[in-house]
Order: sequence, then structure tokens, then C-alpha cells
Amino acid sequence: MTALTLSTAAVPGLRADAIVIGVAKGAASRSGGLVVAPGAEAVDKAYDGRLAGVLETLGASGTEGEVTKLPAPAGFKAPVVVAVGLGAEPEKDAGFDAEALRRAAGVAARALAGAKKAAFALPLAEAADAGAVGEGVLLGAYLFDAYKESGKDAKAKNGKAPLAEATLLGGKPRDKAFKAAVERATAVAQELNRARDLINTPPNDLDPEAFAAVAQAAAKEHGIKVQVLDEKALTKGGYGGILGVGAGSAAGPRLVKLSYTSSKAKKSLAFVGKGITYDSGGISLKPAGHNETMKCDMAGAAAVFAAVVAAARLGLEVNVTGWLALAENMPSGSATRPGDVLRMYSGKTVEVLNTDAEGRLVLADALWAASQEKPDAIIDVATLTGAMMLALGSRTYGIMANDDAFRAAVHEAAEEVGEPAWPMPLPEHLRKGMDSATADIANMGERMGGGLVAGLFLREFVGEGITWAHLDIAGPAFNEGGPFGYTPKGGTGTAVRTLVRVAELTAAGDLG
Repeated sequence: MTALTLSTAAVPGLRADAIVIGVAKGAASRSGGLVVAPGAEAVDKAYDGRLAGVLETLGASGTEGEVTKLPAPAGFKAPVVVAVGLGAEPEKDAGFDAEALRRAAGVAARALAGAKKAAFALPLAEAADAGAVGEGVLLGAYLFDAYKESGKDAKAKNGKAPLAEATLLGGKPRDKAFKAAVERATAVAQELNRARDLINTPPNDLDPEAFAAVAQAAAKEHGIKVQVLDEKALTKGGYGGILGVGAGSAAGPRLVKLSYTSSKAKKSLAFVGKGITYDSGGISLKPAGHNETMKCDMAGAAAVFAAVVAAARLGLEVNVTGWLALAENMPSGSATRPGDVLRMYSGKTVEVLNTDAEGRLVLADALWAASQEKPDAIIDVATLTGAMMLALGSRTYGIMANDDAFRAAVHEAAEEVGEPAWPMPLPEHLRKGMDSATADIANMGERMGGGLVAGLFLREFVGEGITWAHLDIAGPAFNEGGPFGYTPKGGTGTAVRTLVRVAELTAAGDLG
């Protein structure tokens, strides 16, 4: 992974493969043209104050995500200047927001793949800016090449290696706040990238047992307690939802519990993740064209896993328990059929009308298990419904909750860390559609508002009096298009940063 350092070194004498600077679209009330962002003063001075004009001649406009390369001025040790667009220039006396810096750093890191070292001379007015730039660099430089051919010819065939080292200029190496910001960025980005690796791993190498083994290894490394329930333990415990979904697969299901505790904690959180390591749809088989990316159906569990480990690495003063509901949904002679009734861990019975609505079944068991410990709040994360993608697109996830204030607080945390999200309702009239003549509830309801129906189903399995939120990340969890900002093609690690921020705010007593 890319190494991060802070430096106050003078730009001209810094040995690096490139100097990264920021440019923006000037405010109409002022210049209206291209503006060189703070941090690049030394570079601009070397161009006799004409850097903006030179870049405009080369076609630069300051648009977010735009990259313009030009030779470094005479006397610079670095041979290249990379100007990256930050978008609109902020109002007077206001700095660039964290997400603009994060995205610009990510774009630059991707553009510098193959380089050994780059110096980032982006605006660092305060420690939080250093954290945003550092996070953007580490997330933007991500590469998943575990299955690429190795050897001498692989580099040309498979693309360039990620940027090896990034120096953040203007950051104060001895300042506690700056050091803490970079350390936080490193921990969060490393765990988020671990979640991306899990999402991108082919399902033949990441079944429930293998996922559980990864969690056990990480737990041992970071002092996290771990408990894994296999088929025998799940059967004994009566986890009918997880067992029912995993019944058709040769790879047995698992329920993994990760517990991070702090001696100074006053609050407790439970994170619950959907971990369908491959989703064929079961007997209700998905149509052609809908199976190819279903290795990503465990992205919720990956996010929960990464968030718990990040909380441990950061030493947050809050108790965080992660529940990974792991199963493979396959069709076979032993698979659950439409029309079957499952008795869940809570004791409720569920009529399965569609085996492709399996995520809510494994989550239901895990939510009830989490509820038994009576945490202050539960958040579940799941690639749950195509309906949420239809509603919010491929880059925004939906937030539902049984408490409006908590939903608003989670939404605010998501926006703060740069994860687009939107609060969604839980209309009571949709609950009736899940009434069953045979069981306590059916796993399907009205087709319209399907994402909200799924949320209402999950609410049935949250313990009484417990604050709960549901994040449906079906859209942004897996990027099938080209990379943008610090987001790669493939697994994105969506929701990791939201969960970590919620944990931080809870520890500080500032949530909501």
C-alpha cells in the first residue's frame, strides 16, 4: 500500500517523480478564470506567476477530476507537475471542502500509477485537510491484482503498480493533530481497501468458511474477540434464516461475531452485515446478465468487518460488535424452495415467496442476535434491493431507521465522510403486503417500493426499544463503470467510512 509522509520541505529541492498541485474554476465574482489553489505558491512563482495561464493554454479548466501534466520549472528536482481539478473555487475566506480534496488526491494518485514517489502540494489549511488528502491518495492508489499473471511480462500486461510513496507538503510532521489525521486516514483506508479486496475476490475462493477465516486472522492481529458459528452451532441455536439461505450450497453458512471493547466506553454499537458470498438467486434463479457481479453480495459484511477492525486500530472509546451473516445462495436439491417456511432465530416464522430475497433472511437472524446484547444502536449494511438502485442510482445508498433523529445523524455522518446517502421512509401501509396466511410474515411484499418493504421486514427483527438504521448499499457497493475520484472499478468499500464516523461520534458523545 502507498506510504504516507508529512513534510515541510521546499518544493523545488524535493526529489520526487511528480509534484501534484490543485487548480480550480475561479469564482465569477473575482477572476472567473483558472485559479491555482493554495499549496502551489512555489510552483507558481517558478513560472513567474503565470502558471494559471500556462495551464489554460494546455486546456485546463479546473473541473473536478481533470488532470493536466506539464514539465516542472527549471531548478526543480521533480521532472513533472500534475495539476488536478478541484472544481469550483470556494467563497472568500472559505477553504476547499474535504471531499473535493479527497477526490482530487485520488485522481492524482491514479494518474501517477507506476511512480515511486509524488509530492502533493494541495491545500492543507488544517489537520483535517491532511487527513482528507491522505485518505484520497490511499483510496485512489488502490489496485486489485491478486489474480493477475505474475512475472516479467505481467507489468506491461496488467498495468502499472500503485504509487509507492506520497509526501503531503505543508503538513507538519511534528504537529500532533496532523500526525493523528494521517494515522487515522491510514487506518481507515487500509481497512476499507481490505473490504474492497474481499468484495473483488472470486466466490470460488471466498465462501463463508474462507471469509470467517479472514475475520479470525484479523481479529487475532488487532485484539478483537471473535466467535464463529458453523452449521452445527447454527442448527443448535435455531438460526433458520441463515441455514435456509445456505441450504442449497456445498459451502456451509457461518455467523461471525467480532467484538471490540474499550475500557473507557460508555456506549455500545452493533453493526450487522449481509454476507452472501455468491448469490445465484437460489431456486428463484437470477436471469442471464444478473449473475456476473454477484460476488459483491457480501459487501455489507465486508464493510462491517472493516469498520470493526478500524475502530480497534483507532482505539475508539466505544464498544463495537460486528455480526457477519455469511451464506452462499445456490440452487440444488437441498435448497430452500418458494413456499417453504423458515423458523427464524427470533422464533418468528417466514414464508419464503422468493429465494432471491435472501439477504433479509440472514440479516433477520443476525439482527435478532445483535438485539439480545441490547446495544445503544444497531446499524445493518446490505446490498439488499435492486429497487434502491432504481430509486437512488449507482452512487447513493438509502438510509432507513426506526428513529428519525438517528436516521438524520447517520445521514449527516455519511455526507461528512463523502459517502452519498439519502434518508428513506418506512411507510406503514407497505407492511400489510407481507402478511402471510401460512406464517408470521412473508419475505416479499408489494413490488413498488421494494427497497422500503425490505426495510420494514428487517424492522420486525430488531429488539424492542433498540435504535436501528438500515443502509441499503446495493447501488454504490460495486462500481461496474470506470474509476472516478478515489473510487476504483469493482468493489468500493462503501459504508466503511460512515460506520467508522458513527463510532467516532458515539465515542465522543456527539452523535445526533
